[in-house]
Amino acid sequence: MLDETQERLCDTNTTDFSDLKALTINCTLKRSPEGSHTAKLMGVAEAILVRNQVQLEQVRLVDHEIAPGVYPDMTEQGATRDDWPEIWEKVLAADILLIGTPIWLGEKSSVCQRLIERLYAHSGQTNAKGQYVFYGKVGGCIVTGNEDGIKHVGMGVLYSLQHIGYTIPPQADAGWIGEAGPGPSYGDAADNGESRVGFDNDFTRRNTTFATWNLMHMARMLKDAGGIPCHGNSVDLWSEGRRFDAPNPEHR
Repeated sequence: MLDETQERLCDTNTTDFSDLKALTINCTLKRSPEGSHTAKLMGVAEAILVRNQVQLEQVRLVDHEIAPGVYPDMTEQGATRDDWPEIWEKVLAADILLIGTPIWLGEKSSVCQRLIERLYAHSGQTNAKGQYVFYGKVGGCIVTGNEDGIKHVGMGVLYSLQHIGYTIPPQADAGWIGEAGPGPSYGDAADNGESRVGFDNDFTRRNTTFATWNLMHMARMLKDAGGIPCHGNSVDLWSEGRRFDAPNPEHR
């Protein structure tokens, strides 16, 4: 799964990541046990996380009954079933959230869009400091597809994560796309029958490696710092009337 360079980076690492928790959510449209191209690329990031003792949990969202909506539990809004609350507990416990999605018609998958909508359902909740609940957590994304769309999809996913409070490290997106037109996807058998498509793409391996390490480093920094300082960003204190030195427009 990891190449020589990636193995060496893991072997020479001196930072302790063992108290960090990571959650990877694969937003493929394929239910288990069908193979997922996105899962194969996510597997590289997951292997790096595990090699560095990060506690990893994996979810393939399409295997769960996630009701549409923007409330924490849609059964309270009339849905007959909603598995989201149990997924939410995993999200809440994780220091690192890595979202994987295929590209369809130039966009993230419908499953990924639903995930973002359900994350948004918790955007009004706060942590012990009175900050939005996603403060102190880091997020990134892995994208696979054909022809085009990695940066476009990454832009939308990462914007959504930062909007609800996640911290996005440098270069927190990575992906692979094939040539224009119908063709093999990431991890498919190559024409020579001896290799897998995309596994030898240095650009993809480099970006996936950088994204994973940056997620770990940023999560480590935030955890060691006790999260993000709460001065000027506590919604609870703002609701109580604190304005953190913001000028009052009425007195300008």
